[in-house]
Amino acid sequence: MKESSWNDCIEENTAVKISPDKARAKSLVETAGERIKLISEVNDKNCNFVFEDYYTSIMEMLQAIVLSKGYKISNHVCLGYYVRDVLKRTDLYAFFDDVRYKRNSLTYYGKRMDFETAVQAIEKCKRIIKETEKIFKA
Repeated sequence: MKESSWNDCIEENTAVKISPDKARAKSLVETAGERIKLISEVNDKNCNFVFEDYYTSIMEMLQAIVLSKGYKISNHVCLGYYVRDVLKRTDLYAFFDDVRYKRNSLTYYGKRMDFETAVQAIEKCKRIIKETEKIFKA
């Protein structure tokens, strides 16, 4: 069965309850922050790579949130459903699902983004990261 909600993720064991791991979560947040600090300028040649770094930081932030709440999630889709169904952040889910799709197109199908599309995706990533930082601190 393909997951279409957080409950499906739980039922399919792609999201499992674990003991909260605050230390690992904190380490992931630090790693995400350090990765972002390493990013310098964005240009035509590196825009897709910069986007990938931001996306990876989003994944680290989302994993930190779910780990701190006592979940281990094995795919990006279920992380999105956690955002949408558990955190009730449909706005954040829409941004995340869009950048997840772009990242999959780039990573699995070799579809590079043009500069303007990449810059727009990076801006969405920055918004997601800012919001996930707030959620993690709450």
